[in-house]
Amino acid sequence: MVSPVTVVKSEGPKLVPFFKATCVYFVLWLPTSSPSWFSALIKCLPIFCLWVFLLAHGISFLGAHSSARKILAGLIFSALGDAFLIWQEQGYFSHGLLMFGITHILYSSAFGMKPLNLRAGLVISVISGLSYTLLYPYLSGPFTYLVAVYIALIGFMGWRAIAGVQLANDLWTWTKLSACLGAVLFMVSDLTIAVNKFCFPVPHSRAIIMATYYAAQMLIALSAVECQDVDAARKRA
Repeated sequence: MVSPVTVVKSEGPKLVPFFKATCVYFVLWLPTSSPSWFSALIKCLPIFCLWVFLLAHGISFLGAHSSARKILAGLIFSALGDAFLIWQEQGYFSHGLLMFGITHILYSSAFGMKPLNLRAGLVISVISGLSYTLLYPYLSGPFTYLVAVYIALIGFMGWRAIAGVQLANDLWTWTKLSACLGAVLFMVSDLTIAVNKFCFPVPHSRAIIMATYYAAQMLIALSAVECQDVDAARKRA
């Protein structure tokens, strides 16, 4: 297994633009009450940098590994979702929901169906069910079923990410752990959005949502480089 020190040395420099773009977002902290193309650009900029992070590994790398391509595609749909959510008060919330729903389908496909880990699936199903039970009394119209479908999609994505981490059997890599943590943070971010929008105001909701969201996307993007690390380890062996 590739050591964390090696990971930091090899992948850290490629993530510098992402960290800078994230700092720009939090420093400018543009008001959500006046959406504009500039605010959409600032919000999407860290995700654009994650595109660059994956592309920096080479077109041949992306061509050879479908999981990396799917995660890159997911990041593209995520940026579209971010842009739509800038204008959510103008009626584009459901559009953003659709874009992120596609993102979760792509991420789930990237993580794969092996190992199955039904126990993790059961735990995520219970958490998803409880989340929808919390939200249901506050939902109306199309959001009653749109939110249900979205919770199912992100829950499935979380299951597939978590299923890859088998600590007890020592069958895990740092990138599988990265995908797991990223998926959990993504679920925390989206649940905070839902509670804040449909139920009641969450203190410091925007900071919580964006901090967990950017961290989640970075960790999921990092999980795409696992196959490259495995190839490098094989060559050294």
